[in-house]
Amino acid sequence: MVDRKQQQEITDATPGSNGMQGTGIRVSIQGYEGSFHQVAARQFFGKNVEVIPCATFRDVIRIAGNKKESHGGVMAIENSIAGSILPNYNLLQKCTLKIIGEIYLPIKQQLLVNRGVQLEDIREVHSHHMAIQQCLEYLDKYNWKLVETEDTALSAKHIHQHRSKHIAAIASKLAADLFDLDVITPNIHTMKNNYTRFLVLQPEEVAQPVTDANKASVNFHTDHSRGSLARVLTRIAEGGINLSKLQSFPIPGSDWKYSFHADMEFDTLDQFNQVIESMRSITEELKVYGVYKNGKSIE
Repeated sequence: MVDRKQQQEITDATPGSNGMQGTGIRVSIQGYEGSFHQVAARQFFGKNVEVIPCATFRDVIRIAGNKKESHGGVMAIENSIAGSILPNYNLLQKCTLKIIGEIYLPIKQQLLVNRGVQLEDIREVHSHHMAIQQCLEYLDKYNWKLVETEDTALSAKHIHQHRSKHIAAIASKLAADLFDLDVITPNIHTMKNNYTRFLVLQPEEVAQPVTDANKASVNFHTDHSRGSLARVLTRIAEGGINLSKLQSFPIPGSDWKYSFHADMEFDTLDQFNQVIESMRSITEELKVYGVYKNGKSIE
């Protein structure tokens, strides 16, 4: 059971209760301090949130579900360029955590160096392979050795720890702040409209209802008869709900049958509940992952 003090901390950090920011909040994230996961956690909970770095997304889910270790977790789910992170949808389907919010974070890559290092001093650039790929148009201007690492923030931490004079890192502005590095060139990413969507997760038994919720994530599957999916989609449309995402997943052990993840945007909670009830009679299984506020409204 959650004690009264811990329950109040969770409530204080949940949108729609006493605000978005709380004190003493600990959430699990994938990656290291200074990662974009931490930036997302700060955007949702406030700068005082404590993060628990995890090596894998599976660890994020495990720790987020343990009330003795954390108050929840923050997990990336899709990117505007790379698309959906399909294994994370699978983790979401198997866990009992509830989505209580989302963050759309602009991914801005910075070239970081130790203080006093100039561009002409750089011989190598270290970062995660995805970050390097996102910045190739800038990096191609220089004859630098590009070294792929496991994490952007960890690369920043390493050049700080080793006082490197000839190595730069590609990472977030937060990593620069945490590890006392200079942003020698800001915003070196090629695609400027690059966003990652993160989900905020809490154990089902402690997650509080979100005030002014206008979005939900749902998983369902039908009997796979002809037209069964079309009937479900028609119910959603007739209910006046916008289907902002529909993702199919093979059902393990089935003969090419699929379940569907749906992100649904609505005006009122009653509207959503009515549509969900109408869907139950024409679906074999239906699970609501969470009802929350559209993250695009968060600045």
